[in-house]
Amino acid sequence: MFLNQYVRDQPYRALATNLSPTGLFLQKLAMPFMRHAPAVGLEFELPGTGEIIWAGAECRFNAVGSDFHLTGLRFTAMARKHERLIRDYVRDKEWMLERMWLRLRRAGNQHN
Repeated sequence: MFLNQYVRDQPYRALATNLSPTGLFLQKLAMPFMRHAPAVGLEFELPGTGEIIWAGAECRFNAVGSDFHLTGLRFTAMARKHERLIRDYVRDKEWMLERMWLRLRRAGNQHN
């Protein structure tokens, strides 16, 4: 999902490629003059909920390549309602993936 990351009050568009109840992994275009900060703000809509989530996060991992900037963030502040929404969202997605893999395994076993 796309989101806004606020670094020292400057918004940066990023792509969250992994979401967990405790944080997320971001990928964004590397910018030569982007300012880094140990703490950032995040704004995103959790897919399928219509809820805009605001969260504080701290950087746990940073890697800057020639094209992309990868960042692992841990949530540090968020409304309890949004914590529950994220936890439920992740649990539901994990359940859906598990069911998909079970169906694929069954289909594969039927062809052997």
